[in-house]
Amino acid sequence: MTKGSPVFSYQLYSSRNFPPMSKTFEMVSKAGYAAVEGYGALYADDAAVAATQAGLAATGLVMPTGHFGLGQLETEVDKVLGIAKALKMERLFCPYVMPDDRPKDAAGWKAFGARLEKAGAPYTAAGFGFGWHNHDFEFKALADGSLPQDRIFEGGPGLEWEMDVAWVIRGGADPLAWIDRCRDRITAAHVKDIAPAGGNMDEDGWSDVGHGTVDWKTIMAALRKIGVKHFVMEHDNPKDDARFASRSIASAKAF
Repeated sequence: MTKGSPVFSYQLYSSRNFPPMSKTFEMVSKAGYAAVEGYGALYADDAAVAATQAGLAATGLVMPTGHFGLGQLETEVDKVLGIAKALKMERLFCPYVMPDDRPKDAAGWKAFGARLEKAGAPYTAAGFGFGWHNHDFEFKALADGSLPQDRIFEGGPGLEWEMDVAWVIRGGADPLAWIDRCRDRITAAHVKDIAPAGGNMDEDGWSDVGHGTVDWKTIMAALRKIGVKHFVMEHDNPKDDARFASRSIASAKAF
């Protein structure tokens, strides 16, 4: 992986409860970000894609990475390719699988990894990076003692990884150990922080980056060392998205 200057991005999902999105683009730009990360609602139809294009054009922001659901990735290949090209994305990540759809054992997770890699084939063939974005459930041990995250990568050896560090920690795993083990997979990282135990319960226990318990100085240095370029700020439920955006990028730039 080639080393380079980090790109600080903002996952627009963080502002889903603070419409309109046109104002969010302006807020993010003024906060000092160069990039944003997309999610499904921003390209749900042609009008949404046009609005997202307009927001990018008006602020000079770019959208190098985007999240797409597995069903759409598998069944609407031409549409996804069109969206990714229209928004000038570089990498596509599948972000989640619903609880009822999650495999129950190691073989199932390995097969899921193979399914992901197959789903990503048309996109990698078109020149896009493609991979998985984790939550915490991938780090909960299965009956045989193995972890879903390992089985996913076993089944999908070519998958990239957008590592959501805080979810790794909430899953009970050591992010530094995973960074070392998966140094050739990690092409992007979600930068989010965890409040002290019992804190920020009205924000689901999350914190602005640099104001929580995650050792981001050490972790970001490790990620930069292996060549990660895209650092995406995210907060799942901020009370004030502008506060989160500004404080988080200030912290990230200081690490």
